[in-house]
Amino acid sequence: MSVKYLSTRGDPTERSFSEILLEGLAPDGGLYLPARYPYIDDATLTRWRGLSYADLAFEILSLYIDDIPKSDLVRLVRSTYTEAVFGSPQIVPLRPLEDGIFIQALSNGPTLAFKDMAMQLLGALFEYELGRRGQKLNILGATSGDTGSAAEYAMRGKRGVKVFMLSPYGRMSPFQQAQMFSLQDPNIHNISVEGVFDDCQDIVKAVSNDLAFKRKWAIGTVNSINWARLLAQVVYYFAGYFQATKANFETVSFAVPSGNFGNVCAGHVARMMGLRIEQLVVATNENDVLDEFFRTGTYRVRGSAETFETSSPSMDISKASNFERFVFDLVGRDGARTAALFGGGIDRDGGFTVTAEESARIAGFGFVSGKSTHADRIDTIRDVWERHRTMVDTHTADGVKVARQYAKPGTPMIVLETALPAKFAETIHEALGRDPVRPAGLEGIEELPKRFTVMPVDVEGVKRYIETHA
Repeated sequence: MSVKYLSTRGDPTERSFSEILLEGLAPDGGLYLPARYPYIDDATLTRWRGLSYADLAFEILSLYIDDIPKSDLVRLVRSTYTEAVFGSPQIVPLRPLEDGIFIQALSNGPTLAFKDMAMQLLGALFEYELGRRGQKLNILGATSGDTGSAAEYAMRGKRGVKVFMLSPYGRMSPFQQAQMFSLQDPNIHNISVEGVFDDCQDIVKAVSNDLAFKRKWAIGTVNSINWARLLAQVVYYFAGYFQATKANFETVSFAVPSGNFGNVCAGHVARMMGLRIEQLVVATNENDVLDEFFRTGTYRVRGSAETFETSSPSMDISKASNFERFVFDLVGRDGARTAALFGGGIDRDGGFTVTAEESARIAGFGFVSGKSTHADRIDTIRDVWERHRTMVDTHTADGVKVARQYAKPGTPMIVLETALPAKFAETIHEALGRDPVRPAGLEGIEELPKRFTVMPVDVEGVKRYIETHA
């Protein structure tokens, strides 16, 4: 049976993987999900336990991709997930932190953030598919810190691809800015928007929803609204589970620092596939729109004035674009209901409240949540360093703080690492009185020449920039 994808907002047209790979949003403004999640039986889990990360990735991806020849998919995956790129044979090694709590290392790729895990594969998939079609693609993205650099490093020099990356002016760490703005590759364009991340994300969605412009200029996306990126992230949930358990009847929990909901949504997909995940712990910072939903059933989008600038800036998000995928499953995959909530409720009322019946279903999906503040972040970074001689970045500290609230004896709690501490030196220094060690080759990156364009919050201005530079 062929694998088909449908929109969360009810567009009846079913599409193949390669059709949605380059698209981003569905024509009706929804996000793509598979028509059904494949279920992984015990025998398959047992077989997967002994696989390398690349071969595990192939097994999982091939359940969702049936229009790329298997020989090509194997080649793409094996050339992406290598020890040379990710620093260890396990690719995502698990290390114990304290009683039953582990940290899964996801930040050893080129830009020192978990986004590399999916973006490196996405770059290879894009180049492959564009070459197969003889087409070009203009990628339009928004970043609060790490997506941008991961996308740009994955796409730099790729044939047929140009990147237009929007970021909030002055709201990333100096290291994050330098990683992006110092790139001199002619196919990379950085646009610094005089607003917050959600303004950038709204511009991307507005441009993507202009179907005539999108088609004329071949606009694609690398944000986690792109299903291929989220699919690649599913792999490390299985890899973490296999490292934390010895038998398939054992359960684990994952604590995931969350802003845009893409990372933890991949955990939701893994759980729907049958992976024995007891809890998916959503850890937010002061921008707690997701924590509020999981506590109250109300999803209330914040405006720019209510979006706090924090020391875990990659989570300074008040409109979680991936959240729609989970809500679609929560409401029984009812496209009309999802469209009413996201296409209507948010635009009209600035949010929505699910029904009591829908709210009662949330626990069945394993979700719980918590919030971490700057003071919590500093305390956690200091505590983890003093007790375990492990240095964690600000976002991972949020994950550890909330993970400790929900940890249960006998169930491993795996905190997904967000980035390396080097990306957030100012806060690390505040917590520990010392700077984090930088990986070789990244010393003095802030002093490199920078190339970027500052623009107001202006959809038409961004369109004109794309027309001029595509």
